[in-house]
Amino acid sequence: MLKGNNLWFRYRKQLPWVVEARSLAIAPGEILGLMAPAGYGKTTLGKLLAGYLQPSRGTVSVNGQALPKRGYCPVQLVFQNPELTVNPRWRIRQILEESHPPASHWLEAFGIYPGWFNRYPHELSGGELQRVAIARILNPATRYLIADEMTAMLDANTQALIWQGVLTFVRQQQVGLVVISHDEPLLRRICDRILDLRHDSTDIKTPSSSYAALRR
Repeated sequence: MLKGNNLWFRYRKQLPWVVEARSLAIAPGEILGLMAPAGYGKTTLGKLLAGYLQPSRGTVSVNGQALPKRGYCPVQLVFQNPELTVNPRWRIRQILEESHPPASHWLEAFGIYPGWFNRYPHELSGGELQRVAIARILNPATRYLIADEMTAMLDANTQALIWQGVLTFVRQQQVGLVVISHDEPLLRRICDRILDLRHDSTDIKTPSSSYAALRR
């Protein structure tokens, strides 16, 4: 289980707290939505859970253990802008093979073609590069995904393709998924439960669903 226990965070001592006394837990295979307007610390909370930021107070753990300081982290964060997460000097093949090469069926599921492998990131569209950025972390070492507005800037067809692939991976591998989004209809379609940060950890229960709902 991925747990954030009594998390507090601010970017400097003289600034207000961005995250205050926040606790949450995500079970393997569970899909949790984080919903709130801008300024409620959704992205900061995602970075804390993935180890990109260290909490000022509180702890983050996976199965009772702190996140590793070296090596591959079992909690992977997917950002909205993929160009910020890949090495611009690497070809797509190197990016995909950086940690654990994705299985061929995942490449097919995300519409990643062999003809892309010798290209550089700037030679792909934003939607194509986002599919590469996601596919490279779909491996057995990934136990939790934090998706921070990962399809917000993409067209509807690319959004559906990405969510279908990610949710299939989540269900097959029993990976926990945290979906950070302003898109409440999307959260209600795909999440097992939604945490509205405006209401101080109030859970809004929603029916379990699947990626099939995105096709409607």
